[in-house]
Amino acid sequence: MSDRSSDKPLDHFVSQEPFDPYSVETMTPEQERFFMASQWKMMWWKLLRHKLAVVSGVVLLVLYASILISEFLAPYELNFRDRRSIFAPPQGVHMFHEGKLVGPFVYGYDQKLNLETLQREYTPNPDKVYRLRFFCRGDEYKFWGQIEGSFHLVCPAEGGTFFLLGTDRLGRDMFSRIIYGTRISLTVGLIGITISFLLGIVLGGLAGYYGGWVDSLVQRLIEIIRSFPELPLWMALSAALPVTWSPILIYFGITIILGLIDWTGLARAVRSKLLALREEDFATAAVLLGASPKRVIGRHLLPSFMSHLIASATLSIPSMILGETALSFLGLGLRPPITSWGVLLNEAQNINVVALHPWLMIPVIPVIITVLALNFFGDGLRDAADPYK
Repeated sequence: MSDRSSDKPLDHFVSQEPFDPYSVETMTPEQERFFMASQWKMMWWKLLRHKLAVVSGVVLLVLYASILISEFLAPYELNFRDRRSIFAPPQGVHMFHEGKLVGPFVYGYDQKLNLETLQREYTPNPDKVYRLRFFCRGDEYKFWGQIEGSFHLVCPAEGGTFFLLGTDRLGRDMFSRIIYGTRISLTVGLIGITISFLLGIVLGGLAGYYGGWVDSLVQRLIEIIRSFPELPLWMALSAALPVTWSPILIYFGITIILGLIDWTGLARAVRSKLLALREEDFATAAVLLGASPKRVIGRHLLPSFMSHLIASATLSIPSMILGETALSFLGLGLRPPITSWGVLLNEAQNINVVALHPWLMIPVIPVIITVLALNFFGDGLRDAADPYK
């Protein structure tokens, strides 16, 4: 048995200096940047790692930016009509003609009436080369209905045509009308979700914070609204709008209807969060310090899960867009002269027209792209807002 008194003392490798968690020696700049970041910055970093959400965000940014300059992007004015080009097929853009680089151009059409089918038949004429003009003067328009202008990103050649996506039964350019319809369809979703967001936060917040009879009243109201089938309820309320209303009133009426029906899911989410958070120590401390219920809800409870609310709102916008599209397609939503994606699809109800002129279904493509982009972006926001991921 060894003598313990003769054992050498063990080396001590722990620093005896006072520990400073914010010193440069104990925390690298990268660690400090991470640990001192705010909740929103952390959410932004997590969102950037979601590649599909980033791509979807860029697509949405381009779409929503385009509505600011729809008149400039569209080759033709909204009400332009070419009676000689009714149901004209899309004109493809070419760069080379007879082996030579000409630049962006389209071939003009020769048309004749088929006496057997009574349909106009269009055939490209290689002798009609119409070079496209860029940043040019074209059809006159009123920018946002206020400022007169005629400057376009791209224009057809002098005396030529440029129907990238074909024309409809009145000879109107489908590409230009889709660009104009983007402004209406996308803003319907934004205005509708704003109304839904306000109702959901206010009613859900009151139900979750006060509880009791206020909670019971709000819950019964939600159950009554959700008990009705959504599409028939939209149709009934839209049909109730007077036909004598102006297009602007119809537009706001549709957005209000969509917002008044879609707030129930958000209200339940807010209620469940507030029921849990109102018992937390920070909420109790705010009450003991004399904060009013309005201040407790607005300054302490809602900001603690605002990121989740933003993600929920993003995922609700597609239902607004699809609702407007469905109502307009059925003839109960927006009506001409307002142009939206749903109004454009309303003209493709006849299966015979679609079979003969399939380009009339092209407005469904931006609807699909927008809904998918919003869903992917909303999924990315939801994952970024989740503290457990």
